[in-house]
Amino acid sequence: MAIITDRTLHAKSNNKDVWLTDPAPKGHGRFCARITKAGGRLFYFKYTASSGKREYVPLGGYDSEGIDGLTLKEARIKAGELSILYQSGIVNIKGYLEEQQQLQKVQKAAEQARLEAEHREAEARLTVKGLFEKWQTQRLSKYKDGGKEISRLFNKDILPVIGHLPADIIRKGHIIGITDDIEKRGANRMAKVAFTSMRQMFLFSLERDFIEIDPTATLRKSSIGGKDVERDRVLSDDEIELLAKQVKDSSLLPTTQAAIWIVLSTCCRIGELLQARWEHVDFEKKVWTIPAKHSKNGLLLDIYLSDFAVQHFETIQSINHGSLWLFPNRGGTNHVNTKTITKQLGDRQRTTPMSNRSKKADALRLPGGKWTPHDLRRTGSTLMAALGIKPEVIDKCQNHKETNKIRRIYQRYSYVPEMRQAWKLLGERLENLTSGDRGAKLLPFRKIHL
Repeated sequence: MAIITDRTLHAKSNNKDVWLTDPAPKGHGRFCARITKAGGRLFYFKYTASSGKREYVPLGGYDSEGIDGLTLKEARIKAGELSILYQSGIVNIKGYLEEQQQLQKVQKAAEQARLEAEHREAEARLTVKGLFEKWQTQRLSKYKDGGKEISRLFNKDILPVIGHLPADIIRKGHIIGITDDIEKRGANRMAKVAFTSMRQMFLFSLERDFIEIDPTATLRKSSIGGKDVERDRVLSDDEIELLAKQVKDSSLLPTTQAAIWIVLSTCCRIGELLQARWEHVDFEKKVWTIPAKHSKNGLLLDIYLSDFAVQHFETIQSINHGSLWLFPNRGGTNHVNTKTITKQLGDRQRTTPMSNRSKKADALRLPGGKWTPHDLRRTGSTLMAALGIKPEVIDKCQNHKETNKIRRIYQRYSYVPEMRQAWKLLGERLENLTSGDRGAKLLPFRKIHL
């Protein structure tokens, strides 16, 4: 009895079944192949059942390439596995295989049921996105901007990564992964904001028993985004004089140019100015009122306008007097985005222009380095200090909230006369610096005693 080979498998059937059988010791079963009348080639494992009957277990069809069937080697391996079973005492191979197939079906069905149950359970569990929506409704919606900035951050950097996951499986690795990705873009401050916002959301969730573990609990804010750098940029007198010349050739809108000098002469925040409405400006009394809802700390502030500030408010009024807002958006339906002027100033302090942005890339670059609208606010307060204004008056002009609880409760003096004088002196100083009068610039600062 010759061993089966690829060559013998290609023999002709001559219109009758031809059987080929590998030699094997008694009690091992045999590996067989059948060449059918129609030319088909099939593999079998042949053995003798306990009843003495000869049984054949189909192994599959033959394909020398192993694409549409078994190669000879593959078929022989399968037969060898059945031979081992047969030698171990399992004499009803067919019955055993049927039992195994049935068992596999039962196991497969059980596994499918388990997966479906887990899927249903996961769907029923609160996801990070669902948690965010609860937090947004109950907390973010009460922010001044309705939580728009935080929502934008979540929709861009957080929810696409973990929004679909159940909130109770989030661990610190998920948090670090998100902040690391933000840091890779060079947005270190944004990474800190993202971390702080996620921490607030998970604390909110922990308080309401939506989760049992706060994934941010063991993480330190100081380890996210690097060390905080406190900005101390202040424009010098020479830079203010230079800026007065630069803005005229910067391609900035006249209203934007005016905004620069208003921030500098009032020490306001740029967002407070861009949200202002004409109903808040009283030209007769020379007062601009910042409503509590527009101020960062929720405190109303009356700014007494210097002549310098008034002329720049008048510039804006001559252009946008037909709108409710000093700085309306293009459709006139609201104020402009509070970041628009910051972006415009940044675009004009680059070494190379950005595509679809201002071509005047370096029009506002100053010797002391990059500056922002908030640096103008800092510069204004610094000029006040140089003019002899007391620190507590400057704090009032900047609408800083008193941090000392005792003073906040018991010291109720308004400092209105001192604030009015402070803004007046600051306006006069800026008028000298921006008029190009070097002589006026060199005059000693006036000291006041209020």
